[in-house]
Amino acid sequence: MEVIYQPYIDPEYECLIERIYPPWVCIDNDTCKDCTLVKVDSANKHGILLEMVQVLTDLDLVISKSYISSDGGWFMDVFHVTDQLGNKVTDESIILYIQQALCARRGGITKEARTCLGKEVAPGVKDLALEMTTKDRPGLMSEISAVLVELGCNITAAVTWTHSSRTASIFYVEDGLKGGPIMDPIRLSNVQEQLENVIEAHHEKGEKRSVRLTTPAAGRTHTERRLHQLMYGDDDYEMCRGCDGGDKGHKKGCDRTHVSIESCKEKGYWIVNVRCRDRPKLLFDTVCALTDLQYVVFHALVSSRGTMADQEYFVRHKDGYTLNAESERHKLTLCLVAAIERRISQGLRLDICAKNRMGLLSDITRVFRESGLSITRAEIGTYGERAVGSIYVTDTSGHDVNLNLVESVRKEVGGSVIAVHKPQTWAAHGGSSRTSRRVPNTRVEDEEDRPRLSFGSLVWSQLERLSSSFGPIRL
Repeated sequence: MEVIYQPYIDPEYECLIERIYPPWVCIDNDTCKDCTLVKVDSANKHGILLEMVQVLTDLDLVISKSYISSDGGWFMDVFHVTDQLGNKVTDESIILYIQQALCARRGGITKEARTCLGKEVAPGVKDLALEMTTKDRPGLMSEISAVLVELGCNITAAVTWTHSSRTASIFYVEDGLKGGPIMDPIRLSNVQEQLENVIEAHHEKGEKRSVRLTTPAAGRTHTERRLHQLMYGDDDYEMCRGCDGGDKGHKKGCDRTHVSIESCKEKGYWIVNVRCRDRPKLLFDTVCALTDLQYVVFHALVSSRGTMADQEYFVRHKDGYTLNAESERHKLTLCLVAAIERRISQGLRLDICAKNRMGLLSDITRVFRESGLSITRAEIGTYGERAVGSIYVTDTSGHDVNLNLVESVRKEVGGSVIAVHKPQTWAAHGGSSRTSRRVPNTRVEDEEDRPRLSFGSLVWSQLERLSSSFGPIRL
């Protein structure tokens, strides 16, 4: 392996430099006609790029272009962003949050900035987190939800991803009777044991699985980043392929994921090129994979044209080594493809909005299971008196769901399903990050006629105003 010389810098000195030269953030709405420029200058540290992207994506902002440079121990970046409607970011509460979040060490984020548009930016931080990975199977989410209700746990948020026949889930729970976090060690041990029984019930000998409880902590890992880590730890990337031809050999019009890695020996970089279908949070997923694999991004250019996105990264390993081994290059390729594919949503999307109550998720998923529907992805959160989110379903064989069946399920659920969207071929790739946001309609629409609603889009809407406009769905 080739080693790039890097001088030793004492960690305490790095902290001193950051205190002397704190991050500088500029929100520019004058330079470009069609987007807001978020300019960031900061002392460089490992993971800072991911922190920047995470702040913007948590606000459900669209990053259409980005220029990144971090040579010489200093980080400089420019993000071109809009809201989900394609407009500039002018909301003062969002601008305040961006400025304070990107400069968090200068005194933290004020309560005013942390609560944007009437909601907390990071729900579930004060709750117990239950993390699970196992082989995917129909009815699993229903069984987990039912066990938690029986144990007196109220689910405040739940996120599930499935990829390469594996699934990773994070459930945030609180005490269903007293409220607040569950701290009794005996009760926590019982919860973990019961969940392990559910996971183990259908597993095969030697198959990987895990159940982990994380108590409330201020430094808890971001939920979606943690899902990436769980699926990586479950080796889901080993079944990824992307496009057989790689980036050089892909055919014109192919919208599969292409990753190519080339050497830049003059500077000691590896040049990572990614071309794939554009979609929300694409940049976050790619940077998340690079960061967690301990690669440092020194320069990058990210842009999107039409439905496709191009990303180019100049990277080195954190310890200074480059990817001389073909096996290491191959693993990085597979991990990037997996990071991009994990958020791809297969099946029919059902948007949920209902009055929050204990056992709601268990009741909804039970109806899905009894109706022969399999959940491929779910994102549900509770905000005040409302439970809001999206669930993607297929039949137990992974095929499209009959809409008449969905209507009967909707009636049995009791009207909690507020919008149903037909699956389309392009939707399986996650859609474009430039799609607009609309209030769910009262009829089924073709995905091409109607933009894709992300979980973040629903959450950032004013829930009371949004829920008052809902009507019955007619299929």
